[in-house]
Amino acid sequence: MWSRIFLCFFICCTAVAQSAAPAPAVDDAFVHQQFGDSCNLEPKWKPATGDLNGDGVQDIVIVAHCKNPLIDQGDKNYEVVDPLDAFYGYGNPKITAGGFAQDDPKLRGVVLLVVHGAGADGWRAATPQAKFVVINLAVKTVAVKKMRIMKKKKSTVAIYVEEAGGDQMTAAIFWDRGKYRYEPLGSSME
Repeated sequence: MWSRIFLCFFICCTAVAQSAAPAPAVDDAFVHQQFGDSCNLEPKWKPATGDLNGDGVQDIVIVAHCKNPLIDQGDKNYEVVDPLDAFYGYGNPKITAGGFAQDDPKLRGVVLLVVHGAGADGWRAATPQAKFVVINLAVKTVAVKKMRIMKKKKSTVAIYVEEAGGDQMTAAIFWDRGKYRYEPLGSSME
């Protein structure tokens, strides 16, 4: 009797596992589907995941190269943001996307693609909660970790970026009241 119950359980589990749709891989096809053909995955950096907007659903950060991220934002339903230049006074991406580009040609067009997940599937959902392209960062390394916000005495999950500029600045980009904010954390000790 127990062997029959086990056999039925095994067959049901196998059928459910086979019928489940495969999770989308983070590759150029995924990037093109979510952000359009002007963006391509940068294989040098691995995607990072975490709950960036505090809703309890897994989000993803992908480093990519975009020729012109403003072109597809209407069709692909994402927002281009520039939290770095907003921190220093003017963050309108329509202006800063072209005129405030990186000096290093290898870093020109390197962006962070952020997908806020929806439902149980998180960032893999067919229709994510929100999508963002973060521009004008000289990305050297990217990590998603907890950050303590001193003014509010709370913690949040942030995108830590070690910048590739001359001072090798480390900064955190975090979700605050409906938008991404940039917080410089200091330069490298090396």
